[in-house]
Amino acid sequence: MERKKYLDLFLTFLKIGAFTFGGGYAMIPLIQRETVDNHGWINNDDVLEIVAIAESTPGPVAINSATFVGHKIGGFWGAVSATTGVVLPSFVIIYAISFVLRQFEELKVIQYAFSGIRAGVLALIIQALVSMYRQYPKDLPAYLIMAGAFAAVALFDVNVLLVIVCCALAGLLSAKLAERRAL
Repeated sequence: MERKKYLDLFLTFLKIGAFTFGGGYAMIPLIQRETVDNHGWINNDDVLEIVAIAESTPGPVAINSATFVGHKIGGFWGAVSATTGVVLPSFVIIYAISFVLRQFEELKVIQYAFSGIRAGVLALIIQALVSMYRQYPKDLPAYLIMAGAFAAVALFDVNVLLVIVCCALAGLLSAKLAERRAL
């Protein structure tokens, strides 16, 4: 029974890794569809938590997300199965493309293809953003934290790691204040 669970994790994340272009943020909607809707392994709240943790820890978001989902479903070997599944397609594809691309990188059709891929990836990232926004609790502290983080990174070029730490502290402070008001 355990082997089937590990195989299901591997094959699910192999499919996500093989059919998603654009990295981790583009994979989030597929991870959500596969793990929540198709398999029922986790719920939408878990996805939000996993994405928040995956963004806050070192490494690519897609790999971190796969690792966390795999660990939640099947412990250590579940994490290994999901992570291997999500990494393997990219590794194989990039390895093969690296040999071919050097010979054709100057062709206009290749350059246009990559422009189209970038546009599609942007659409997937925006879709993930809208999906996460819809699920997030909407209150004034959350909006203030979000706006402050955006301004710090986009306008003032503040280090992203510092912004993440400050957002975590602001979230903790906001929760503590809300808890005290409830008493």
